[in-house]
Amino acid sequence: MWLLVVQSLPASSVFESGGIIYRILIIMSCLEDQVSRGCPAKKSGGSCAKLDVYDWLSDIQNTANPNQIIEVRFKNTRKDYYRNVNNLKLKAGDIVAVEANPGHDIGVVSLTGDLVLKQMKKHKVTYVNGELRKVYRLAKEVDIDKWQAAIDLEHPTMLKARKFAAELGLNMKIGDVEYQGDKTKAIFYYIADERVDFRQLIKIYAEQFKIRIEMRQIGARQEAGRIGGIGPCGRELCCSSWISNFVSVTTNSARYQEISLNPQKLAGQCGKLKCCLNYELDSYLDAQKDFPPSNIPLETDKGRYVYQKMDVFKGILWYSLVDEAPANPIAISANRAKEIVRMNKNGKKPSSLGTAKPETNLVTEKLDYENVVGQDRLDRFDKPKRIIRKKRKPILKKRTGSNENTDVQTRKEVNPQNKNANGGQSRKPRSNQRRQGNRNAQRNQNKPGASRNSKKE
Repeated sequence: MWLLVVQSLPASSVFESGGIIYRILIIMSCLEDQVSRGCPAKKSGGSCAKLDVYDWLSDIQNTANPNQIIEVRFKNTRKDYYRNVNNLKLKAGDIVAVEANPGHDIGVVSLTGDLVLKQMKKHKVTYVNGELRKVYRLAKEVDIDKWQAAIDLEHPTMLKARKFAAELGLNMKIGDVEYQGDKTKAIFYYIADERVDFRQLIKIYAEQFKIRIEMRQIGARQEAGRIGGIGPCGRELCCSSWISNFVSVTTNSARYQEISLNPQKLAGQCGKLKCCLNYELDSYLDAQKDFPPSNIPLETDKGRYVYQKMDVFKGILWYSLVDEAPANPIAISANRAKEIVRMNKNGKKPSSLGTAKPETNLVTEKLDYENVVGQDRLDRFDKPKRIIRKKRKPILKKRTGSNENTDVQTRKEVNPQNKNANGGQSRKPRSNQRRQGNRNAQRNQNKPGASRNSKKE
């Protein structure tokens, strides 16, 4: 269609305007991004849509999925699975019309082939009478236009829905609105801390928007996944890129990993504890099985030592005396700590804790280069501070008239610039000579010997 528009324009107008083709291409890309609910898919490379999956089995024949079940994505993180009953040749990025209740919905094919069965285990699948819903057909141009009109209504509908909920005084927040492809139904996603009676609100929505209403409650993590964003690690949020099942996170996860309990650093963009606190928790728990319990103090001849902290990777624990805790901690190895615990159980006390001997099998490799430029320093981009030194004032010494005259003569003789071109003695301008003579006369008058001689005369 866009190619026909460009071809119908006269050549003179195209070249005179200069940027008309560029503007049309921009409009095309914007419409594609809006209709596809993200970036359009590119073969097996996937897209920038939320919860996207890379199809690494795209070049292998489909054998494990004979029923041709496909994955269809809708707005944000909503996905579902359908049967291709009409044996359509579908690929990632195709816009299809699928079965809905009531009517039909429009979605984008996100995955086909054997990996669909793997994805069905991770996501919640919708069944109707024990069977998957069907794919009707590839979306027609009329379907896409109607779907585009429904997408344009979503944002103003959300703003009006929030206004109606505030007027009724309901303690809830409308986070998102998603229209069905045929504009007969809309899903209102809301967040609420308590149970909300929104029966009156549904009646108002049905009267105002003239559609079928479905209210769906989501949590703070689901809302962050639907909105998306960049985490403190610099990557896309996990809840919008790959997490589909949210596991509860507690502060014990941070304690086991020896992370400081700072709520500002432990909380994510949803306001809850970060999901990534659970990623390495099992590894830490397995590694800490070789460590003695932290609630058992160590008895020595010098006194009782209590636990302070540990380094799981190096196998070191820090203990300090009860009276001095937490100051002056002493580092010991995990084996040494277990040995002291066994001695205390037998009624023995060691003379001291000992020193730490890290139990690491890591081999430090020798680098074959030297950092001579300083490119590995973290402060290499910082501006160096300028040291401002105060200038000292020169100390002037008083000189006698005879010495001063001799100094002036020596300076004249030493300075080669003051010599004439003929090699004679240096000469000053007459004005400078007169000033110098007047100064010498005044200094001679101020001297005590000169005043007495003048009086005698």
